[in-house]
Amino acid sequence: MENSPTITQTEAYSLSIMTDRNQALAATVYRPKTPVKTAIMIAPATGIKRQFYHNFATHLAEHGFGILTFDNEGIGESLSTDLAKCDASLISWGRHDMPAVLEALQDEFTDATYHLIGHSAGGQLIGLMPNYQSIASIFNVACSSGRIKNMDLPYKLKAIGFMEAFIPLTNLTLGYTPSDKIGMGEPLPRGVARQWREWCNGAGYIKTAFGKSIHTHFYDEIDMPALWLGFSDDEIANSKNMDDMIRVFTKMPAEKRFLDPKDFGVSSIGHMRYFSSRTNAKAPKLWQMAIDWLHNQ
Repeated sequence: MENSPTITQTEAYSLSIMTDRNQALAATVYRPKTPVKTAIMIAPATGIKRQFYHNFATHLAEHGFGILTFDNEGIGESLSTDLAKCDASLISWGRHDMPAVLEALQDEFTDATYHLIGHSAGGQLIGLMPNYQSIASIFNVACSSGRIKNMDLPYKLKAIGFMEAFIPLTNLTLGYTPSDKIGMGEPLPRGVARQWREWCNGAGYIKTAFGKSIHTHFYDEIDMPALWLGFSDDEIANSKNMDDMIRVFTKMPAEKRFLDPKDFGVSSIGHMRYFSSRTNAKAPKLWQMAIDWLHNQ
């Protein structure tokens, strides 16, 4: 059942969040003018700036939710040094950035329940958060292992070229991966790109690092309810790769919805367009899924 479309006034303001790596993260708070009972951190995909989620965050805030978006270390306004000198990694994003953001969310909205909306990597890295128990529910979009082996041609060849040639070559010559040059978000710190490559080449994404670069994690403990949305035209988070990632969360009661964009009257959604205001204008039920899920938790 859809909830009332009552729209509330909101305000948005910038916030600086300090991690325990002594790194400042740029963040934005979206605050409704009504009391907030449900607060959400939106965890971004690899190399995606927080501004990408602005329209989605505003929409949720207008429906009474407190929202916090952020740039991971080394991305957007959270890049505080020469990118080639940035030692951020996917592990540090999950272990240091995301916990600090969750604490900031709790400080901003003190009398609320706390939830996480994860886009791709934002949902993959939850199991590294030592304070994960503060999260009441998870809503993941286009979140999967990204395993290259499970991709279909011809996209599989593009992924192999990016992972096996572009990342190693640019990391070696530039000290970072200029993924923006091929339309894949912001330039990436070398540690982020290197782990991305390693993890997408094995089953279970981050599971490939267990017992190697990751000795402490919480993937076997996370048991809050989670809804995972995937789309049939997503060449990365296809159904096999969604299942591959969900299996890493051994106790999570995950509900998977694998959807066809045409059922919503849109031609494509893929890996990124769920958060587009154009997509929502054509298929408002897509964003309503997030609202309904959050209201029911």
